[in-house]
Amino acid sequence: MAHIRPFPAVRYAPRLCTELSRLIAPPYDVIHDHDKSDFQNQHPNNIVTIDLPHLPAKTVGPDSAYEQANVTLQAWLRSGILVKDHRPAFYPYMQTYAQGGRALRRHGFFALVRLSPFGEGHVVPHEKTHKDAIEDRLKLTRATRMQLSPIFGLYSDPKNEVSSLLYHSLGRPAVSGTLLDVRHDLWAVSDAEIENKAIDLLGAKPIYIADGHHRYTTALHYQQEIRAASGGTLPENHPANWCLFVLVSIQDPGLLILPTHRLIGGLKNFDVDILASAVRDAFDITAVPLGADRVAEFAHSVLPKLPSHTFGLFDGRARKLYQLHLKNPDVLKPHEPARSDAWRRLDVAILQRYLLDEIIRRVFAAGQEPTEDYTADPHEIAPQVDGNRYQIGLLLQSTPLRAIEELGKKGEVMPHKSTYFFPKLATGMVLNPL
Repeated sequence: MAHIRPFPAVRYAPRLCTELSRLIAPPYDVIHDHDKSDFQNQHPNNIVTIDLPHLPAKTVGPDSAYEQANVTLQAWLRSGILVKDHRPAFYPYMQTYAQGGRALRRHGFFALVRLSPFGEGHVVPHEKTHKDAIEDRLKLTRATRMQLSPIFGLYSDPKNEVSSLLYHSLGRPAVSGTLLDVRHDLWAVSDAEIENKAIDLLGAKPIYIADGHHRYTTALHYQQEIRAASGGTLPENHPANWCLFVLVSIQDPGLLILPTHRLIGGLKNFDVDILASAVRDAFDITAVPLGADRVAEFAHSVLPKLPSHTFGLFDGRARKLYQLHLKNPDVLKPHEPARSDAWRRLDVAILQRYLLDEIIRRVFAAGQEPTEDYTADPHEIAPQVDGNRYQIGLLLQSTPLRAIEELGKKGEVMPHKSTYFFPKLATGMVLNPL
C-alpha cells in the first residue's frame, strides 16, 4: 500500500506567477498579529487572508471568521485567481537561503501522505500539541475543505535517490518567489514512471514530522469526522485519508535546525549566585566576558562550538552573560524515571524539567509557573530580557537531527519548542482540495 501519492494541486494562476513574492506567506503559527496586515497590504490576494482568518494565531475564532475565509476562497476559485491543475503531480520545491555567510539549498517535494494515527503507522511526531490550535485549524478545514498549508516531513534517504530522481533534468522553475529573504522555487513532475519510482523508493519508510504537528492532528480529526459521516468507512483514495506534506531527506545538505531560546519572566529577586548554589551538583556556572551587546554573537557563533550540554544564561537586570555546563548527564533520572536515556539527555528536556521546573520555578517563582516565551532569533534576547517583563534568557544549542529519529522509534515526544527548522515552508505555493 502506497504511503505517498501525487495529486492535482490548487495553485495561483499562471498570470499571477510574477507576483508570487507578494502572494505567499509564512505558516500561520509564526505570524504575529501586526504582520497579517503587512502581508495583506502587499497584495489583495495574499494567502494569509484565508489561512489566518482569526487573530491571534492558534486561538479559536468565531464561526463567522472561518465562513468568511471560505467565501474568499470560493471567490478566488471562481475568478481564476486560484486554479486546479489538470493532472496529478509531485511538486519539487527548493528553498535557497543564506546562513553563516553560506548560500544553502534545501530540496523537498510536495506530495500527499496517507494518514496514520500517531504510534500506529509510518508518520512519527516529536512534539506535543495543544487543543485550541487544533480546534482553530479544524474549523478552518471544515469551512474551506482545503489543506492550505503543508506539513514539513523528514525521511531517511542516505543515497539521495528520491531527490535525484525528482530533480533530474528539471528546467526553469514553474514559479519562483522570495519571502523573508528566502527564495522559493517550484516545479511540477507529472511523469507516471518517475512518480511510481518515487513512491517505491520512499516505500514504507517512516516520515518524521519536523513542523506541523497541529495540522497533522487536525487532518486526523477531519478524517474521523468524514468517516463517521460516511457510515464508518472511507475508500482508500478518499481525499480525507491523505494529507499535504513537503518531504525533505534528513540527509539533505540544506536541512538546518536552529535552537529555540527561552525568555523567562515572573521571577522575583533572581540571583545567579543563588542559582549556582542550587544547581551545584548538576551544573558548573561561569561568567562569560561578553557584554549585553554581544549576546547574539555568543548564541550564534560561540555556543554551538562549546561542548554538548552547554547552555547560556543572560541576566537581564545585571546585563551579564553566563554559561552553564552540565556535569551530571543523569540529572533527570530521578525526575523522569519512565523516560528513555535519549529523552533525558535532550538539552530541551534538561532545561525544561530540571532548570525550569525543579529549580527556577521553586527558587525564584514561589512554585508558580514562570512566564515563558520563545525565539529562534538571538538578536531578540538582550532587548527583550531587560529585567522587567523577562528577567532571564536561556540559550540552547540545536537539537540534533538524530534525536528526532531515535525518539520517534521509541514513541517519545520532545518538550514543546524543541526544534526550529529554518527556513519555514511558504504557505500558498500549493494547496490540496479535500
